[in-house]
Amino acid sequence: MKNESSPIRFSNSSVSRRRFLAGVATAATASIFRNEMFGLPGSAGERGRLESRVGDSSVMTIRVDATPGHATNSFRPHRALGTSIDMLETGSVDKLYTEPIIKECLSAGWGPMTYRQHTELQIAAWHWNPNGTWSDPANKRGYFTGSAEPEEFLRHSYGYPLPHRGNTRNGGTTSGYSRLTDGNPETYWKSNPYLTQRFTGEPDALHPQWVVMDLVRKQEVQAIRIDWADPYACSYEVQYWTGPDDAMTNPTSGVWSAFPGGSVKDGAGGSITMKLALSPIPTRFLRILMTESSNTCDTHGPHDPRNCVGYAIREVYAGTLDSQGRLVDLIQHSPDQNQTATYCSSIDPWHSEADLDIQGGDQTGFDLFFTSGVTNNLPAIVPIAMLYDCPENAAAEIAYLHKRGYPVAYVEMGEEPDGQFCMPEDYGALYLQFATAIHRLVFDARLGGPIFQGVNEDIQVWPDAQGRTSWLGRFLDYLKSHGRLSDFSFMSFEHYPFEPCETVWSDLYREPELVSHILQVWRDDGLPENIPMFITESNLSWNLNQSFVDIFGALWLAEYVGAFLTAGGSALYYFHFFPRPLSRGCHGWGTFGMFSADGNLRIRQYTSQYFASRLINLEWVKPGDEEHHTRRAASNVTDASGRELLATYAVRRPDGQWSLMIVNRDQENAHTVRIVFDDADHKQSGFFSGPVRVITFGREQYRWHSDGRNGHADPDGPPVTATLSGGPDTSFTIPKASLTILRAQVEGITT
Repeated sequence: MKNESSPIRFSNSSVSRRRFLAGVATAATASIFRNEMFGLPGSAGERGRLESRVGDSSVMTIRVDATPGHATNSFRPHRALGTSIDMLETGSVDKLYTEPIIKECLSAGWGPMTYRQHTELQIAAWHWNPNGTWSDPANKRGYFTGSAEPEEFLRHSYGYPLPHRGNTRNGGTTSGYSRLTDGNPETYWKSNPYLTQRFTGEPDALHPQWVVMDLVRKQEVQAIRIDWADPYACSYEVQYWTGPDDAMTNPTSGVWSAFPGGSVKDGAGGSITMKLALSPIPTRFLRILMTESSNTCDTHGPHDPRNCVGYAIREVYAGTLDSQGRLVDLIQHSPDQNQTATYCSSIDPWHSEADLDIQGGDQTGFDLFFTSGVTNNLPAIVPIAMLYDCPENAAAEIAYLHKRGYPVAYVEMGEEPDGQFCMPEDYGALYLQFATAIHRLVFDARLGGPIFQGVNEDIQVWPDAQGRTSWLGRFLDYLKSHGRLSDFSFMSFEHYPFEPCETVWSDLYREPELVSHILQVWRDDGLPENIPMFITESNLSWNLNQSFVDIFGALWLAEYVGAFLTAGGSALYYFHFFPRPLSRGCHGWGTFGMFSADGNLRIRQYTSQYFASRLINLEWVKPGDEEHHTRRAASNVTDASGRELLATYAVRRPDGQWSLMIVNRDQENAHTVRIVFDDADHKQSGFFSGPVRVITFGREQYRWHSDGRNGHADPDGPPVTATLSGGPDTSFTIPKASLTILRAQVEGITT
């Protein structure tokens, strides 16, 4: 998820955002494809001869593979090119959901909408409908199920932070705190009851639950004290991390090893101090791995079976023993972010009415969402809370939308389980329970996930008994082993490709390889070819900098969209639909979105990504639901390293026109090129004929000026539009640092 300086906080979330160093691979891949397109050998010497002729306009050419049957993908804009809304700052809903602002946002041309589910990142239960029932109605607490019956208009919805929280922080929040090291003997962490045998139908040992303590640096550990609550673990093991790197952010860099005295098979609960080793062992991370529960009831009583399964711990202490056998504690106990950080496998979604947090942000009410116009009258992707919720509440939500008659394309299950440290088998067990509940009420609901954080490489986790570390691979195996892969209608993930404080201009070269590479990673993990892949939230980084609003942001957006669709992606959703004020980032101020806004959220100015959005949605493609086909294209305009300076993304539109989206990555120079449409054997070549529509947006039309929160663009567009006469010898000048659309009919080749 995102991070910006505002009352709604988003974390850096580096847990799964591993950088993929693709510079060499990108240049090599581009070189191979370019050589194939131009019929050129691939030796370094021949590449050098080509590059030496770049200044000669006779060899500066963009070639498009127009061979029948060579389309790389097909898509429909009003299903494939969307945008998103997320949790909004408390009090902002009435300012944003107005006809003028919605009309301005829609003018960018994005089609469908995906609704982001942020309360899960806050470790909070979501009351999508404030009207509903509690499992303990007398005390208004327990497990909440919203009403599926349409009654009052849902304009707002809020989160309820979980009182049995075990994560100090995670991939979505740096506020709140864990109950494992908060110093309060009356509070406790409790695991999710839906991961126990009573609900999974599988032995608890197949879904071991755990808590991890991070000591910040390697320290000597010899003993541990665990203050168990009910239900406690009868069988568990205390372990230490032997890897050189972070056990949470680099889970394959080491292994968990049991302390010599760390195994317990007949635990009795209570407060227990264990001598783990004769001599202290240096480690940074400790883990308590629990495999068998006492199934005794927690402080909420026996009336609900969910209170009596899983595991619960009040407080954890760890360190060395002094000469008197007393524990010298290394743990910092504090009810805030200063505590020793802990992480956990799951959290009980139990909460009470008193836990309501209105100031934490407003998840737009569904009735407002579907009737305001933001969905563009197209089917939307909606979320259900799953990691911190119960199946009945999720099913009631989808039933409510069904009864209202709102158009729902797909349902995303949960939010960023990798950032919440959820293991793939646990996510799979929850997924199946929630899918069963939803399909019982809405049989044709199309479900998917897992909504990974913005990643460039495979998501890896601690190895299982077979040594498998791929999160997605193990999740898919779980569904297959239960005969339930048919419940998985799409695979979704987020795309935030670049480190916010390290973004540089040359990242434009990397984007096509990054986005195409990750699509292949998911297929290599075992994702079947018939399951589409959606990027349901994206921008160039998960934290802000000036690159978002400078011309770089526009060029990156075009590269990303073109490369994703050309590589076979099914749908992408740009973040964010509504205007936001500028916020401080690593390298100047920026904003997630297409507008800069004042403190009252009134639009002040378009950003570069607004203009890029319009060129993509209204010029490159034909707006609507007709099928488009992507084709490969390459140029011989390269820099000294052999990298293409003109990235070209070609589509054959349903109106018969060919449309090229060209990004000039060269910051200093314009380039003049001919456009050639080739067949596979280079025996025929076509060309743009008749009037050619040319639309350009670049540094000459838009330049950002840094001035803190008063940063602005001058000039601020619009793009330059022209019409040229096509022909076999027509050339086109692509300005420096620009995005250009060329669109016309093609003559001279059968396409």
